[in-house]
Amino acid sequence: MIAPAVPAHADVSRIVQFRHGLGSQIQLEVYSAAMERVVRMTLLRAADPDTPAPALYLLNGSSGGTDGNWLDRTDVADFFAGKQVNVVVLLDGAGSYFTDWRADDPILGKQRWATFLTAELPPLVDREFHGTGANAIAGVSMAGTSVFQLALAAPGFYRAIGSYSGCVQTSDPKGQAIVQAVVTTQRGNTVNMWGPPSDPAWRAHDPYLHADKLRGTAVYVAAGTGLPGPQETFEGAGGDAVMLLYQLMFGAPLEAVAALCTRQLQERLRAANVSATFDLRPTGTHSWGYWQADLHNSWPMFEEALQ
Repeated sequence: MIAPAVPAHADVSRIVQFRHGLGSQIQLEVYSAAMERVVRMTLLRAADPDTPAPALYLLNGSSGGTDGNWLDRTDVADFFAGKQVNVVVLLDGAGSYFTDWRADDPILGKQRWATFLTAELPPLVDREFHGTGANAIAGVSMAGTSVFQLALAAPGFYRAIGSYSGCVQTSDPKGQAIVQAVVTTQRGNTVNMWGPPSDPAWRAHDPYLHADKLRGTAVYVAAGTGLPGPQETFEGAGGDAVMLLYQLMFGAPLEAVAALCTRQLQERLRAANVSATFDLRPTGTHSWGYWQADLHNSWPMFEEALQ
């Protein structure tokens, strides 16, 4: 559902609601002038609020976090407790690929996510929460593609990106089919995003084709194979039999596709002489237990890049 627009001062992006939650959590609602609506998110405050801190933005998958997100499916709050970094978990963006769409969509509305995540939101976070101006971003599944696109949309703005179980190539027939499936699942229309499949915008937004422009950005990419791993047990699925069934029936083939994409990306970056860290796990499905581990494993790279 599209959040209601805020009529007053509609040309100015700003924080419109600020509520303290559990521990270091702060529930934020931010008005985006580019999208003319409010975006929800949760911020985990840095350990010392009085000392400047960098920011790490975490994006969810195709649902935008409505059917599971970093906060309710991982230990992100506990993991970052005591760390000097502001962590922003976006709770929006379903089916958007977090890109700027060329036309408003009848269902998804006005999508200007690249503008929001590079020009509107970060300055507000830095000003309100004593930021240093250093930023990094990570995402799962759909957003595992988006983090590359955002790095290319504003070169140097994100010092580091983390892509977990994404499929970065978007303009070849396989990539277009994946993008189409993700967007239509949320009842959006990809023609409103990048035009028909023959439109040059598809190639312009394909990070695979512009890999050389990622040079200088710290990159971490992780994916499993789809084969059952340590999370494909009753305990690994949090004691949830339905979740376990989902991981085996749907998460396995989804991750097999992500594995193929990830290996192709690895070869592409190697050919372009772009340094990146790849964690190609021998097992694992498209599920949160692995993405939690991916975030843990990639944090040292983020921490170094954000200094």
